Amino acid sequence: MFIDFARIIVKAGDGGHGIIAFRREKYVPKGGPSGGDGGRGGDVILQVDPQLATLQDVHYHRVYKAGRGKHGSGSNKHGADGKSVTIRVPPGTVVKDADTHDFIVDLIEPGQTFVAAQGGAGGFGNAHFKTSRNQAPHEATDGEPGQERELELELKVLADVGLVGFPNAGKSTLLSRLSKAHPKIADYPFTTLEPNLGIVKVGEYRSFVMADLPGLIEGASNGKGMGIQFLRHIERTRLLLFLIDATLPEPVDEQLRVLRQELDSYLAHLADREALVLLTKQDAWMDTPDTTNLERDGHEVLAISAVTGAGLPELVQRIDSELERRQEDQTAEMEKD
Repeated sequence: MFIDFARIIVKAGDGGHGIIAFRREKYVPKGGPSGGDGGRGGDVILQVDPQLATLQDVHYHRVYKAGRGKHGSGSNKHGADGKSVTIRVPPGTVVKDADTHDFIVDLIEPGQTFVAAQGGAGGFGNAHFKTSRNQAPHEATDGEPGQERELELELKVLADVGLVGFPNAGKSTLLSRLSKAHPKIADYPFTTLEPNLGIVKVGEYRSFVMADLPGLIEGASNGKGMGIQFLRHIERTRLLLFLIDATLPEPVDEQLRVLRQELDSYLAHLADREALVLLTKQDAWMDTPDTTNLERDGHEVLAISAVTGAGLPELVQRIDSELERRQEDQTAEMEKD
C-alpha cells in the first residue's frame, strides 16, 4: 500500500540524574565527593533509506521513544547514555510541526539524518561542584527532560518528469512504454491511485525518472477526486508533461486551461513552470486537433501514440535535451552566485 502521509509522536530520553556520594576508603576518614554525572538521554533520529518508497511503516507505528540516560553512581561513575531510536523514511520526506504546520526539514539525500527530538542532558553529581572553598559539596542536579513533539511527515516523490492529465489521458500507458514500470492500466477513471516511477533510458549512459501521477480533474486543488494526494507529488518534478486526450469532446486548449488552473490554485506559480504539451492517442484521431491557441501561447506541442509508439523516440530526446538545458542553466546560476 502506498502511504504518503503520517503523523508521529517522538519522545527523546530524559537525562539521568547526578548523585551525591563521598569516597569511603580505609584510612581516609574524610573522603572527597565522588558522585557521578547522569547519562544523556537518547535522541529520536529520522534517516533517509533509499530502499523505502512509502511512509507505511511510520503510519502504523505512531509513537517513538528513545531510552533514558542512567543515573550516576559513586566512585565518580557516570551513568550510561540512553539508546537512540532511528526512524527510516523514504527520500522526499518533508517534516513539519503537527501543531503549526511549519516546515522543519526536507529529507532527500540517501543516508541524510535529522534529529527529530533531542535527548536531555545528564545531571551533575556532587563531584562536579567541588571547589577550593567547598571540599564536600552536598549538591547534585537532575537530568533534563528529553524533547517531545508531534510531527507531520509528507512524502513527495522525487522525479525529473511529471505526467499531468485527466484520468484516462494515457499517462500510465506512456510510462509503461518508455520504462520498465508496470502501472495498472484500464479504461476507467482513477486506475492510477498512487504515483508510479519509471526510469527512462536515453542511449547507453543517460536516463531520467518519470512519474505517472493520479489523474487530475477540475476541483482537485479543493480535494476533489484524488485532490491533494496528486498535487503534493508534482512539486518536485523538474519538467511537466501535460497529456491532452484529443479524442475528447472538450477543446484541447480548454483541457490545458483546467489543468493549469488546478496547479496554480494548489501552489502559486506551479503552473508557470515550463512544460511540454502532448496530444495523446494519435492513433485514434478522426481529425487533426486544433492547437492554434496553444502554439500562440508559446506551448510546444507534440503528438504521440503510446499504443503504436509514434512520436515516442522524438519525445524522449526532447525531454532529455530540456533536462540537460535546465541543468546547465542551474549550474551557470550557481557559479554566478
